[in-house]
Amino acid sequence: MNKMLSILMCLLLSVSVNGQQRVLSLDSCRSLALRTNKQLKISRNQLLSSEYEHKVARTNYLPKIGIDAAYIWNQKSTHLLSKDTRNKLETMGNTAGAGLAEQAQMLAQQYPQLIPLIESLGGPMTQALNGLGKQIVDAFKTSTYNMYAGSLMLTQPLYLGGRIRAYDKITKYTTELLGAGVDAQTEEIIYSTDQAYWQVVSLVSKKELAEAYVAMLQKLDGDIQKMYSEGVTTKAGTLTVRVKLNEAEMTLTKVTDGLSLARMLLCQLCGLPIHEEVVLCDEGKMELSLPVAELSTDTLAAFSQRSDLKALSQGILIADEGVKIARASQLPSISAFAGYSLTNPNVYNGFKNDWAGNMSLGLALHLPIDLWGASRNRIKTARLQAENQRYLYEDAKEKINLQINQAKFKVEEANKKLVMTERNLEKANENLHYADVGFHEGVIATADLLEAQTAWLQARSERLDAEIDVRMAQLYLQKSMGNLRWK
Repeated sequence: MNKMLSILMCLLLSVSVNGQQRVLSLDSCRSLALRTNKQLKISRNQLLSSEYEHKVARTNYLPKIGIDAAYIWNQKSTHLLSKDTRNKLETMGNTAGAGLAEQAQMLAQQYPQLIPLIESLGGPMTQALNGLGKQIVDAFKTSTYNMYAGSLMLTQPLYLGGRIRAYDKITKYTTELLGAGVDAQTEEIIYSTDQAYWQVVSLVSKKELAEAYVAMLQKLDGDIQKMYSEGVTTKAGTLTVRVKLNEAEMTLTKVTDGLSLARMLLCQLCGLPIHEEVVLCDEGKMELSLPVAELSTDTLAAFSQRSDLKALSQGILIADEGVKIARASQLPSISAFAGYSLTNPNVYNGFKNDWAGNMSLGLALHLPIDLWGASRNRIKTARLQAENQRYLYEDAKEKINLQINQAKFKVEEANKKLVMTERNLEKANENLHYADVGFHEGVIATADLLEAQTAWLQARSERLDAEIDVRMAQLYLQKSMGNLRWK
């Protein structure tokens, strides 16, 4: 609820101030960075693409249906009889007539009175047999100059050695791996944005300190000049103050330039024009409200929350499925199919020019034979890759354990440093007060006053750095534990 209120307040404050400046809180900077980061958008698109790929993999369990169609033009038509056979059929009347003529001559010698009858029957019979042979030849002739074909085929895999299930799991694990990658990238963006945000806040406060220090030295320079004109101090005293003033002005210039660059970096992370003038909600605060961090170092909880460790665990599962796919190359595959085909000319009715259909059902079996050991070597390679993934996982757990303890140490060190800087600042304030009073009373030298002012400036700057360090150390601990999330 507090975060939602913060975001709402940020949106209200994001309206331009005097038409030029935009006010941003830490939450609004995080929101802008996560919404505009190009690499994060690419990772999210890759995650979405992987989800679609997983849906595609799920369809491999289902039957596949396909429709095919074809048209073929042939220069020559198909004939079912050879040329010799066609010639014999087309001239079988002549062949038969020649044989009958020999028999007719022998018969005419015995029965001369039959000669007119034989001559009257010879010609018509030859023509009739030739015509019959021509009809037979034409009956075996097809018209295949233009051929049409179409088919509807349904294929259902029954057993593919576990490839389908393995591919389904690989796409599922890949999606989860990419999701963990998006979470890890989100954490990095939040961490980088927080670093840039507090860097700007730190430099703004240091700029104010530098300006105050310059103003203090300018006032002191004016007092020294008056004292020199009255003969109370020496020329060396005035020159000492001038040198310190020049150094302070140079420091102010460096801080101003560094602040401009830090603002550009923050704008770039937030997806804003780098030269846009932005004002941060925590600018100008002399003391920052520090969150109370719970120094939890439960490594088991961290192992279950760390995005990079989740990605490595998914990598192990993917490698295991890769072993199954490699092993499947040695196993048989069985598929069932059913189809219906159409052809024109009709191959089932003497190549007649009409459509004809046929239904077919069947099973297909493929049994691979590994003659040269390629499949066995592929399995060994996949097993080694899976073993390497486990080594990477265990190595990452060891490093995460070390990182958590380092983060805890940094938090404790930052808190101790903050306490020490607060004490130093109290002493520096007191020292500066007595030095200023003593200088105006004439009992403190100029060098002592300058030293007190320098010590005060350093103490204020160190305390500000300590506050920022505490925040970043706590943030780093959250990141190490896998708790750095943005909902």
